[in-house]
Amino acid sequence: MMTLHPKVMDLVLDRVWRLLAAVGNPQDRLPPVIHVAGTNGKGSTQAMIRAGLEAGGSKVHAYTSPHLARFHERIRLAGELITEEALTDVLDRCYVANGPEPITYFEITTVAGLLAFAETPADYTLLEVGLGGRLDATNVVSDPAITIITPVDLDHQQFLGDTLAAIAGEKAGIIKRGVPCVVGPQHDESMDVIEARAALLGAPLLAYGQHWHVSTERERLIYQDERGLLDLPKPHLRGPHQIMNAGAAIAALRALGRDEAACEAAVMRAYWPARMEKLTKGALVDLASPAELWLDGGHNPAAGLALADTLRAQPPRPTHLICGMLKTKDVGGYLSHLAKVAESLTAVSIPGEAATLTAAETAAEAKQVGLPAAEASDVRQAIKTIVKDTPNARILICGSLYLAGHVIRENGA
Repeated sequence: MMTLHPKVMDLVLDRVWRLLAAVGNPQDRLPPVIHVAGTNGKGSTQAMIRAGLEAGGSKVHAYTSPHLARFHERIRLAGELITEEALTDVLDRCYVANGPEPITYFEITTVAGLLAFAETPADYTLLEVGLGGRLDATNVVSDPAITIITPVDLDHQQFLGDTLAAIAGEKAGIIKRGVPCVVGPQHDESMDVIEARAALLGAPLLAYGQHWHVSTERERLIYQDERGLLDLPKPHLRGPHQIMNAGAAIAALRALGRDEAACEAAVMRAYWPARMEKLTKGALVDLASPAELWLDGGHNPAAGLALADTLRAQPPRPTHLICGMLKTKDVGGYLSHLAKVAESLTAVSIPGEAATLTAAETAAEAKQVGLPAAEASDVRQAIKTIVKDTPNARILICGSLYLAGHVIRENGA
């Protein structure tokens, strides 16, 4: 499939519409769709919504990308990861239906996911945008139940534009006529674009700071909207930014008519790997002992800021980073926030990724922002070196979801 188009990304929808028609237009036969776009927080917000819906007994399809360890993670059918047999079947059918026509890997696999969803009974379908929104392969559902736009920030500028307004315009492309849209915290520049698009389409907005509010008080999450106040536990997912993600998830659940029990389940039961996740067992955890080992896949400046805020909220412990990043990212912007909370960075390249920065390039970027840096041949060597020098360290592996996937496979837990 990866040979069917010369580019990894080519943002138009013509090829997707062609293949959808060839396999019977499954996008028109999906259970009610909840469509999620944004720069950061899409996956966490989706995971919370799924936890809330499933707690009430609903069967939920979920589509997300990229995967970490196995492709099957992208497609969850009625609550369960797609089986090898079912995945093989829908991929084969899409491959045959497409023939030799050009189509990107993400486009054909998204169509395969939609086909699987259409053929499996469920109550809801959660669709996470892959890139942007307006021209993303998931943006083929004409009447979703609700849309959600999490915080918009600078990322993927080579595809989406180099201003917040341009990027917000792409994200706002998922807004549909008359369909409610939950909007997380935004820069004014982004919010102006989202509000204009919603007004044009008559789409009711449920916006943070206007229609709903969320905060913390005495280690509790306080959510309020026109229906009243909820006093809930803090999210199971770590980090101050997860408060806002939880707020968006709760706003969506309330708009769908779900009760307080669903909202509590959303914050308490959601699991989303490689988002400031403390690893507790596995080969790399054993190698790191007695140091703590953490994993995060954030990779843009806003994610770096959220990660730094999360680290500040942890009990004091010397923090050492193991970092690998892609050439397409704002490495300095990401690391500038972490330089204020970490003792050092050990740079690695990302195994198997052609677009990886070399360890030397990442180390040089770290030094540019004032973060002491060294290089290692791989994650294992980096862990050994850090633990030898600082046995009580907090080791955080970060910088890329692709590196996170490699670590999950290497850890083997």
